[in-house]
Amino acid sequence: MKQVWIIARRELGAYFTSPVAYVFLVIFLLLAGFFTFTAGAFFERGEASLAAFLGWHPWLFLMLVPAAGMRLWSEERRAGTIELLLTLPVTTWQAILGKFLASWLFLALALALTFPVVITVNALGEPDNGAILAGYLGSFFLAGAYLAVTCMTSAMTRNQVVAFILAVVVCLFLILAGFTPVTDLLVRWASPAFVDTVAAFSVITHFDGFQKGVIDTRDLFFFLSVIGFSLFATGVVLRNR
Repeated sequence: MKQVWIIARRELGAYFTSPVAYVFLVIFLLLAGFFTFTAGAFFERGEASLAAFLGWHPWLFLMLVPAAGMRLWSEERRAGTIELLLTLPVTTWQAILGKFLASWLFLALALALTFPVVITVNALGEPDNGAILAGYLGSFFLAGAYLAVTCMTSAMTRNQVVAFILAVVVCLFLILAGFTPVTDLLVRWASPAFVDTVAAFSVITHFDGFQKGVIDTRDLFFFLSVIGFSLFATGVVLRNR
């Protein structure tokens, strides 16, 4: 694990050597505030919860997480440093895991910086902080799933824009598979069992439990499976390259 953390520290430091990380954090916090207080009608709801904040995360992360992760391998391939990285005394898996953990920690920092929302809801009422903690945990794993998909698409191409678009498309499918209008449409011509099977592949289906304060091992397993499969696919792509 020592090599993994060395790579993770290198990648995490690379985020903050340019203004990109700071711009990303500012945009993330501004959009989170907009979706919470304006689009989510936080004050109009009249309830002490973060439903207006957490409910938008699948859509908010849809654009921002691929933007944060599209450079993971595309930049290495474009700059020609991927060969140097993979010839160092580290395995391919250590390099993949180190890069992924660095980006995941960066996204965790972005989530942690939204703490004023938690302070606000506690100042205005008496929320269930256990449910809030579960919601944040769900957002953390949701971001990890999107990031792992982006890691996979980034390994496929040296063009960061292409990696971004591919990641958005895959993550959008993971949303729409359980999106209510889509499932209502499927019910008209497919059996309920088929619709339930499709919905089981949706991040929304598994994120809802976290929003309600329920930490279900099946939901954790789903997100970990998406992360594990995507990182495995990343390793296959890199070895083939």
